[in-house]
Amino acid sequence: MAAITHSDILKAPKALLHDHLDGGLRPETILELADAVGHPLPAADAEALRNWFVAAADSGSLERYLETFAHTVAVMQTEAGLHRVARECALDLSADGVVYAEVRYAPEQHLESGLSLDAVVDAVQAGFVDGCAEAAALGRPIRVGVLLTAMRHAARSQEIAELAVRYRDAGVVGFDIAGAEAGFPPTRHLDAFEYLQRENFHFTIHAGEAFGLPSIWQAIQWCGADRLGHGVRLVDDITGSPAAGDAVLGRLAAYVRDKRIPLELCPSSNVQTGAAASIAEHPIGLLHDLRFRVTVNTDNRLMSGTSMSREMTLLCEAFGWGWTELRWLTINAMKSAFIPFDERLAIIDEIIKPAYAKLLG
Repeated sequence: MAAITHSDILKAPKALLHDHLDGGLRPETILELADAVGHPLPAADAEALRNWFVAAADSGSLERYLETFAHTVAVMQTEAGLHRVARECALDLSADGVVYAEVRYAPEQHLESGLSLDAVVDAVQAGFVDGCAEAAALGRPIRVGVLLTAMRHAARSQEIAELAVRYRDAGVVGFDIAGAEAGFPPTRHLDAFEYLQRENFHFTIHAGEAFGLPSIWQAIQWCGADRLGHGVRLVDDITGSPAAGDAVLGRLAAYVRDKRIPLELCPSSNVQTGAAASIAEHPIGLLHDLRFRVTVNTDNRLMSGTSMSREMTLLCEAFGWGWTELRWLTINAMKSAFIPFDERLAIIDEIIKPAYAKLLG
């Protein structure tokens, strides 16, 4: 069978669970919005700016990596800016064949020009509504659910959790915490997680990317996370390999697999942050072979110069995967989405399975 190409994958339906709104802006949009608000940028044209973002994220310097977000967040401080970024996000994802996406952002990072938290959420949601409507009119329908993120080094998690629940019937489907793992364990935000559980609300936690097994254990056993943002370091609790027939799962890894806790893996981003040495050495191969609930995601499309189609192409090249594996990853993601069960099932049965049945021949 011929190898699957990027153009082939582009046409396949995809589901995305881990994508940051402030990590996926169009360079052209950054230039225009920065000019409007007087924010200086490191490059003056779109291609040079695109290259600067990827180079900074690839540099291995945390300081340079974080600087990239300083520029994107700076142009997302007005209702018009937030609306435009969200609208374009929906259109860009739909053009990549994404039929369902959960996009996250931290409302507390968009208050510098005087917006309230509610005004931020309203502006972003209006942008997604408009973007999804335009995508549907173009024959590329997409559904976008929003995750509201609290920053783990700050002290607003309870406030953001309440905000998320307040908007649960207006497009917000879940909650997340993000930021530096080391020194800022998720247990600092137990009040917020206990509140979300009382409200029967879904949440994921960035864990197991930079800090390892303790952050995964706390996210699951102390905080009750429904999913793990990244979770790459779970492989630290696995020895041997399925190929050799000697794979052994530690207690935590076995629990995660037994409970079918979804892993929001982001291959290119994980390589950039040092959580994986390369795509070929990314733990997603091992985790797939051991049948964990693996999903593939983009994380920050601008900084990684990536898309869902590119991530899937890289995995096919690295691991020899085909339509069977891509179908499995896509259904895993839809099974793990934070929308109601019947709505997840409809997307799987009416969109994903028929499309992959044709691709599989």
